[in-house]
Amino acid sequence: MIFDRPLVPATLVQRYKRFLFDATLMDGTALTGSCPNTGSMRGLTTPGSRIWMSEHDSPTRKYRQMLEIVEADDTLVGINTGLPNRLAEEAIRLGLISDLHSYPSLSREQKYGRNSRIDILLSDPARGSAYVEVKNVHFSRIRGVAEFPDSPTTRGAKHLEELGDMVEAGHRAIMVYLVQRSDCDNLRICRDYDPAYATAFDRAMARGVEAYAVKCLISPTEIAPIGPIAVEEAKVGTLRNPA
Repeated sequence: MIFDRPLVPATLVQRYKRFLFDATLMDGTALTGSCPNTGSMRGLTTPGSRIWMSEHDSPTRKYRQMLEIVEADDTLVGINTGLPNRLAEEAIRLGLISDLHSYPSLSREQKYGRNSRIDILLSDPARGSAYVEVKNVHFSRIRGVAEFPDSPTTRGAKHLEELGDMVEAGHRAIMVYLVQRSDCDNLRICRDYDPAYATAFDRAMARGVEAYAVKCLISPTEIAPIGPIAVEEAKVGTLRNPA
């Protein structure tokens, strides 16, 4: 995914209210912009960090600048949660996620489960449907290891349960962890931050849900999926159904 125009560098002053940030341009100009990520952004909001912003000229926008990339752990990290679905589609087309590229039909945001929408629905007259849920990942505490989630996510656990339901209904179900950083070669479930999600992950894997992770190359000109990385195996002995 190539940005419409190169991003603008700046220095982060603070990120606050989940959807705003203050920054200073290279010439010292102070500004406030929007943050397209309402999550915790754990480890990515250190004052003084180098950041890159997109600029938007629409008169309907309150803030012209939008945060896109933060430098952390000597690597560039994409933080825009509006991009992972698009990047996952690119990864599928490039053949980076199992055999998903061989499905002839792809639809977006289709209703399924319990009042939910699946991010990507693949279909093939011969093989049936494959339900693909995409999660954005940018958290890392250990060099080379990406982790998800970085805070409790009841919604994420619900999605895993619904994917398991799709498998038991005779479909294929896939969880894709889209890692917006290139310095990680493994993804593991963050069991200490969200034990409930970890339990849901284990149960989903036991029910036949597939899990894949793809890392991305990040630069001020583009974000591109570059290859699959290993996903930790589910813990054994997990019940197939909720207690």
